[in-house]
Amino acid sequence: MAKNTGKQLKLDSMAVEKARPRSTRYELADGEGLILRIMPTGGKSWHLRYVFDSDQKRISLGKYPGLSLKDARDKKDQALKDVANGIDPAEKADEEKRKRKEALTFADLLDEFWERELKKKITAADQKRLITKDVIPAWNKRKVASITRYEAVRLLDKVRDRAPVTGNRLQTVLVRMFNFAAERGIIELSPLGGKMSRSDETSRKRVLTDDEIKTLWNALDLEAGVDIYAGTKLALKMILLTGQRPGEVCGMTWDEIKSGVWISPATRRKTDEDQQVPLTAMMIDILKQARVFSGDSQYVFTSQRSPLYSHRKPSTAKPKENDLHVTRLSLSHAINRHWQGMGFDGERFTPHDLRRTVRTRLAELGIDDVVAERVLGHKLQGVLAIYNRYDYAAEKRQALERWESRLREILSITKQKTNVIPLEVHNV
Repeated sequence: MAKNTGKQLKLDSMAVEKARPRSTRYELADGEGLILRIMPTGGKSWHLRYVFDSDQKRISLGKYPGLSLKDARDKKDQALKDVANGIDPAEKADEEKRKRKEALTFADLLDEFWERELKKKITAADQKRLITKDVIPAWNKRKVASITRYEAVRLLDKVRDRAPVTGNRLQTVLVRMFNFAAERGIIELSPLGGKMSRSDETSRKRVLTDDEIKTLWNALDLEAGVDIYAGTKLALKMILLTGQRPGEVCGMTWDEIKSGVWISPATRRKTDEDQQVPLTAMMIDILKQARVFSGDSQYVFTSQRSPLYSHRKPSTAKPKENDLHVTRLSLSHAINRHWQGMGFDGERFTPHDLRRTVRTRLAELGIDDVVAERVLGHKLQGVLAIYNRYDYAAEKRQALERWESRLREILSITKQKTNVIPLEVHNV
């Protein structure tokens, strides 16, 4: 333990508070090496003198009044215990400072989480967008280890108050992100570990009626007056024709179209397996129209932000992948902005509701449930998933052709349109 020489007076809170600056720096001793340093500027700070390995040493404990007399004594007692146990308080403080400096911030964690895990997921872009919008503004430079459960819950509550479903989605990705940090030793325990409540979600039941389908299709005509970008219009039509997920349709590339079939790759699908979609006459019509706007792009439905879009000023910056094709979000925004202008006066619909509409119409047409599920790209469940490896290619084509025939009835199209843009679509 550190030894003190000479008579030292014990300080009290009043003496510490009333200590006034002098022309030069001076110190007041409290005992056992604890001293209060008073600067000519009026600043006060606590220090500890101690002996370690026969060397006289000094360590700063903190500034007054942020560190009170009582707290300074507590820190002094802990430092002297370390000395008794062969630990140098100064070296310990330097190590703790280094660890704090090197500790990952939330932004650092997001970068590592993205590179190691998140970017491999189908929903990667959407999940990262949730974090970037609602978490980064609050925690960008925060040390991950300093984030408490209460802070995380409050942040999620704030998002849920605005959008309950979004709050649930954000909770899912944050729970995994903090678990990732714990698994890698970045933090000891996740602040979102254990059981957590979620907002109730009402399953959507929106299915478009015949009149609504006709209204939508006419509004999505390229010559219609609704101010929606052509690539967005054509992608929405393709969802209604194929029943595939909006994100999969948005990312469709020309090299996925082979011999009258669109092969949606497993890398862009939730089921982690390729989905073969037989192309019908109306689908091919959509592809031919899309070719005009796609140009030399690998994507079928190019984005309005794409450098290939003729009305956009060319940029020397390398575009992001989502700038090259329409996105699920851009489809949603288009509907949200223009659904009333299209002629809808009932409940608003979403791009995914078009997929639900196709599934419902397949059932109305008497299509077997197994075939209908395979048309939508759902995996078979239970024993069927294990033993039934049949691809249902012929049945899927028949189902989609029956749905197209029904769609022609709804749209009052009695024969193939004659004003199809006469451009070749490779491999179709």
